[in-house]
Amino acid sequence: MGEWCSIDAPLHPMNNPTSFPKSGYDTVNGLVFFRRMLDKIRLHAAGRLPADYNLGKGSDARMCRFLAVNYTDVVARVHGGGDDGEVLEWCFANGRRPSDEEIAYFNAFMTKRGWRDDASEKLAASKAKRGWAHRDDIQTGFDLQDAEEGRLAGVTTADRGTHVSRA
Repeated sequence: MGEWCSIDAPLHPMNNPTSFPKSGYDTVNGLVFFRRMLDKIRLHAAGRLPADYNLGKGSDARMCRFLAVNYTDVVARVHGGGDDGEVLEWCFANGRRPSDEEIAYFNAFMTKRGWRDDASEKLAASKAKRGWAHRDDIQTGFDLQDAEEGRLAGVTTADRGTHVSRA
């Protein structure tokens, strides 16, 4: 499995969109991807997450390193209940609380991953494998996830009128 998903993974059937986690573009208290990671944990616990999704690896691991928390501890905290904001506050209390500037840099890195960086080749291969080499709207890993899961690239599930700029 790669950072986004396996290049060889089949496209997921669109008949059960509730089995897909939130977009990586969705935020919790200004932090991208955290909501998606928690949603994957909850969907997996409910048996509703497709089997080929990364859990605790790739971007999940990157998020946990950024917050200085152990993924298995985050899973236990999520299973203990609470909303996304409460779990994030728990991470801050048990790991580290990044500054606003650190969060801005992290968000910029995460939302642009695959766009003109060392992951660009992998993203291009993933798009080609799916027959999407022509899709100029898919420029990042988050865009690829959104496309695979039936969302418009770059548009959050919380508010389809806004998205994080790649500029």
